[in-house]
Amino acid sequence: MNAWPETMNVDYGAWAARWRVPLGFGFALIFAVLSRPRMHLLVAGGTLALAGLALRAVAAGYIEKNRTVTASGPFRYTRHPLYLGSFLLGLGFMIAGGSPILGGAFVVLFAAIYAPVMRREEEFLRRTFGTEYEVYARRVPLFFPWTRRAPANGKRFEWRHYRANREYQAALGYAGVMAFLMIKWMLR
Repeated sequence: MNAWPETMNVDYGAWAARWRVPLGFGFALIFAVLSRPRMHLLVAGGTLALAGLALRAVAAGYIEKNRTVTASGPFRYTRHPLYLGSFLLGLGFMIAGGSPILGGAFVVLFAAIYAPVMRREEEFLRRTFGTEYEVYARRVPLFFPWTRRAPANGKRFEWRHYRANREYQAALGYAGVMAFLMIKWMLR
């Protein structure tokens, strides 16, 4: 049972959706100051972040936002592969930055922001796609993949979707953060 009144859930979900990017930039500034990269952490964290980036890239090549229920590619295993990719990307950066305190803060902030954002998106998708989305949601877990999956719906990865979803910005962000951490490591 949900402890919050429904209006509070809607209000908080709207607030989280509106403030997730500015809060992310604020957290990035704190990360820039407090990170203490070390080579073994750069390699481990950079690899995890790269896996998150790859998941986001593949998911972006399948999704046609607000047009259809996507049940191909990574959407067969999780309803929110873009957010899962962002989580892995951020967690990888936290590892690469060498601050367990920032890593813990990232996990808490991510959960506090993205759990209500996902709930809000789920409500929108249920209203928009009705039974089709309900069937999909029963088969595929919300965030962490399990062995359950949706049957493929015939869609294939398309670069035009990747470009339309501007996923190349995440790749540029990854390169920028990793370059920053490498420079910070070299200058210590």
